[in-house]
Amino acid sequence: MPYLAGIVLYPIKALDPIRVRTARIIASGALEHDRELAIVDAEGRLINGKRNTLIHHLCTGVNWDEGVVYLDTRDGGSGAQFHLDRERCALEAWLSDYFAQPVTLKRSTEGGFPDDPKNPGPTIIGRSSIETVASWYDGVPYAEIQTRFRANLEIGDSEPFWEDRLFGALDENVRFSIGDVQFGGTNPCQRCIVPTRNTKTGEPTDNFAEIFRARREATLPDWANRERFNHFYRLAVNTRLAPSELGKMLRVGDEVRL
Repeated sequence: MPYLAGIVLYPIKALDPIRVRTARIIASGALEHDRELAIVDAEGRLINGKRNTLIHHLCTGVNWDEGVVYLDTRDGGSGAQFHLDRERCALEAWLSDYFAQPVTLKRSTEGGFPDDPKNPGPTIIGRSSIETVASWYDGVPYAEIQTRFRANLEIGDSEPFWEDRLFGALDENVRFSIGDVQFGGTNPCQRCIVPTRNTKTGEPTDNFAEIFRARREATLPDWANRERFNHFYRLAVNTRLAPSELGKMLRVGDEVRL
């Protein structure tokens, strides 16, 4: 029986993950504290790995109970911590210095800053899928692939690409549950340039996307709706949750049922 093997949150969009045992559904259908914070430039554009490779060299952490953000660089020595409310100006000054441009830190507690605003529920991937993708590359281990694709919910005891069962035809939501939380699976997640790069250095992996597309097409399971793949650089499933799921909890170990 497939089950929820891992829950991963990304407190600051595009930056470091944290692993938790439980997660609460918020009003938008997203997970509480997932991508709740985002760094934006003077024109209001997101600072992320698509547009700024300095993201890869930044280490971050958030203590929500204390309202504190931790910042450092991969080489260490520049570490600092700031209170989200009382020291926001100092926090933004540290980030502006790091990115060499004026930036601000935005916060949204109601819906965060999802990658897919139309389908803001948690993204879902099977751990066996991560293992399979890692096998396609020399020198790119499981944990690195896991971090590159930045999914929220990891499913255990499933076949590779089992999660491709969780979407159907265009405009069709596939209904499934994890524990007592009801989901609608919407589409296979289109990937960007970020997974092609090393998460710690920003260095690109040669031919990453080309290898991925070829192997993904060759291994696409029979249960996947091939019509949803206008290209094969897609991995994990986007979801949407109804307002009725507000406040429900996901827990590691919950069963996944179609």
